[in-house]
Amino acid sequence: VQLQASGGGLVQAGGSLRLSCAGSERTGGRIDMGWFRQGPGKEREFVAHVRGNTGTTHYADSVKGRFTISRDNAKNTVNLQMDSLKPEDTAIYYCAARRPGILSTIRDVGTYNYWGQGTLVTVSS
Repeated sequence: VQLQASGGGLVQAGGSLRLSCAGSERTGGRIDMGWFRQGPGKEREFVAHVRGNTGTTHYADSVKGRFTISRDNAKNTVNLQMDSLKPEDTAIYYCAARRPGILSTIRDVGTYNYWGQGTLVTVSS
């Protein structure tokens, strides 16, 4: 599975951006999808996750209530709607995919098998 992320850019604090991740093949509900980000000088961190079979979503506390992850299995895409953006949201955002696994591991970078190339989001104050 190859993933292609897009939609990053420069936005003022309080603004919105929508990221998209396109998969190279139709996986339907057989694969979980996630978004991670890596800020300057920081480790890659979990942002959001959507289960392949149930569509259940999970979020990092830092983005809960502001970001929304969604998927369209027919189009092989997963999106991340980001509202009320803050300067601390500035990072390279990566989409990732993995075979369905234990729920407690959705935040673990190492459990994801496939990664997109990343898209830069910059939030100015």
